Amino acid sequence: MKAGGVLPAGTGEVIVQGEDLGGWIAGQRVRWDKLVPARQYLLETLGAELADEDAQPARRSQSAAWERNVAAARQFHDREGHLTVPRKHVETVEGEPIRLGSFLDNSRRAARLSPQRRADLDALRMRW
Repeated sequence: MKAGGVLPAGTGEVIVQGEDLGGWIAGQRVRWDKLVPARQYLLETLGAELADEDAQPARRSQSAAWERNVAAARQFHDREGHLTVPRKHVETVEGEPIRLGSFLDNSRRAARLSPQRRADLDALRMRW
C-alpha cells in the first residue's frame, strides 16, 4: 500500500509479502475492544475504525483450508512436475496467496494426518 492510500475494504484486495492486508485489518476491527489503546490509536491514524457489532472474522473450516492448500499443491505440481517447494514459496490460486511451502513442511511433520489426507499428497508424489 502506498503512503496516503486507502485501506482495503475486503480480503484479497491488497497482498503484501504474502499477507492479506484486508483480512488483517478486518481481524483488528473485529477485536477492537481487546486491543491496547496504543494499537487502537495507530490503527485509527491509518483510517481503521471499530467494526459493526455483528461483524465476525471470516473463518475457514479445517477441511476447506486443507482443500485450498491441496489445490495449490496440485497447481504447483502440474506446472513444475514436482512438489519440491521452498519453505517460503507462496502459490496464488484464484487470486488468493497460499503459503504452500509452509503447508507442505508442516504436513510432513504432522504424524496424525488421516489416511485420506496422506493419500492426497501421495498422489502428488510428496516426499515424506
